[in-house]
Amino acid sequence: MFEKRQGIVVWLHSLKHIKMLRKFGNVHYVSKRLKYVVLYCNMDMVEQTVQKLTSYSFVKHAEPSYKPHLKLEFESKVDKAKEYDYKIGL
Repeated sequence: MFEKRQGIVVWLHSLKHIKMLRKFGNVHYVSKRLKYVVLYCNMDMVEQTVQKLTSYSFVKHAEPSYKPHLKLEFESKVDKAKEYDYKIGL
């Protein structure tokens, strides 16, 4: 139903060619001051898209987002001494 997407951060020399980047995916954000674009495309096309983007002369650097590969479920470990202090009310 939904295709998995992944972000690509594209650092640019100039902002003239932002409209051209639309053919690679959805342009999510454009930073005019820092000259970068956040672009979303399908996960299976990320490596090919990064290679195509880096071949252009107006692109400084393109790097994929690591978010899909990170574990986003966190565990909390409670220190026994602090747990005891909280129960007493100190």
